[in-house]
Amino acid sequence: MIRAQVTIAVLIVMAGFIAFDAVAADPLNPYGAVPMLALGSGMAATGAHCAAPPPK
Repeated sequence: MIRAQVTIAVLIVMAGFIAFDAVAADPLNPYGAVPMLALGSGMAATGAHCAAPPPK
């Protein structure tokens, strides 16, 4: 019986977190997003530590 209670509690917490995130987040702007695949477009890679130039 305790396993079912813990499962229900975790699902309620997750649903609460998802609801909070949906209310608190800014709406998505599909026109400002980078393309999913930018192969050959000339756009520089951004947003990751591996895309940063090496330190001098």
